[in-house]
Amino acid sequence: MAAITAAMVKELREMTGAGMMDCKKALSETDGNMDEAVEVLRKSGAAKAEKKASRIAAEGICRIACDGNKAVVAEVNSETDFVAKNEVFQEFVQKVADSALASGLKGGKDGEDVEALLEKDGLKDLLVEKTAKIGEKLSVRRFERAEADCIATYIHGGGRIGVIVAAKTPDTSDAVKEALTNIAMQVAALSPKFISQKDVDQAFLDHEKEIIKAQIENDPKEAAKPDKVKEGMVMGRINKEMKEYCLLDQVYVKAEDGKQSVAKYLESVNKELVIENFIRFEVGEGMEKKNEDFAAEVAAQMNA
Repeated sequence: MAAITAAMVKELREMTGAGMMDCKKALSETDGNMDEAVEVLRKSGAAKAEKKASRIAAEGICRIACDGNKAVVAEVNSETDFVAKNEVFQEFVQKVADSALASGLKGGKDGEDVEALLEKDGLKDLLVEKTAKIGEKLSVRRFERAEADCIATYIHGGGRIGVIVAAKTPDTSDAVKEALTNIAMQVAALSPKFISQKDVDQAFLDHEKEIIKAQIENDPKEAAKPDKVKEGMVMGRINKEMKEYCLLDQVYVKAEDGKQSVAKYLESVNKELVIENFIRFEVGEGMEKKNEDFAAEVAAQMNA
């Protein structure tokens, strides 16, 4: 059985918001598997709903290249945040985004077409050169393209998050472009998973229902209720979740009344304005966290 360290418990607490003992127990039950431990905590209800398991660790930045109705967002990783702020590194990342836009490659969130991209514009040799100059391992992780009648882009936190929103519209006026930029900021802030409920993957929906059912069964008061009541509870909670996960159902962040949905906001700008796609990259999302002990590293170097 894997040894459960304090660092592992701390990481799981940060990911879920659950208590220390709950985290330790979940890790013990799953033999230290972090993803499975998150599932255990969600099913038990110990994980706080607002704390989704996003294992952000790697450093780096996102950059966007845009040309008319086409845009590409690219993520390049570095080993430290210090390098991510380096002007040479930032220029290289922009070069990657520009090359990706010019290449015509589609890319994807899971790193599709990265190897093909590195063969363009001498990027592979440039990557080696910049790695040698900067003194850290650099990695072109992913890029993704969007193309539509109207495109809006947004970079947040100096490049920690990059967003593209693509829309179908007969109107490409400044008002529409401003509205889409506002939606790009919404995507950056609230991280929706889908455009609307009709886009929700059935497997995702079934998985969320399973989690909610487990939460109900793990609560003695709720578990004692009739099956019909529990089914209604499941659907009620799913509908509430969908308002968080689906962009058009989210409350528009700039709504003056605090109630207007994104769909209603877009309708007020132009009834023919339709969001076709959005891309949201956050540096390091889904990557394993690297545990670093600076004091131990210095001591090891001194002993060496």
